[in-house]
Amino acid sequence: MIPARRAMFALAAFTATVSLAHAANPVMFRDAGCGCCLKWLEQVKASFGQKAVIVNSPDMAAVKDKQGVPQALRSCHTVLVGGYVIEGHVPAKEISRLLREKPKGVKGLAVAGMPTGSPGMEHGDHREAYKVTTFGPAGQRVYASYAASR
Repeated sequence: MIPARRAMFALAAFTATVSLAHAANPVMFRDAGCGCCLKWLEQVKASFGQKAVIVNSPDMAAVKDKQGVPQALRSCHTVLVGGYVIEGHVPAKEISRLLREKPKGVKGLAVAGMPTGSPGMEHGDHREAYKVTTFGPAGQRVYASYAASR
């Protein structure tokens, strides 16, 4: 398939899938080669008891650009659920809190990078400190902080 046709097909699939994001089940965009995304998703599904639509995307930067994820907050996967954008290894309890509280001016939550010990990035008992950050028209602010542990 020529690149222009491939791009049009990918955009059409992306647009159709985004419309599903307002349904109850999350839609996860991920690179097909990333395993930690699926580990994270298993934890979220266990917490919410939901099925998920998984979209393997060859251009994750385009997904993040389209969803307005700030450069500094980007991670490996992007999830759409309940009208919000969830970027990276956000704990399920923070997603639940967001969906319950529905704060004004917030487009989504992000855990920047891939901190060790965050959901899906577990390696023994070690956890790096990390923050869950809101982003959107109201700007960015710390929504939750997780301390390091050894």
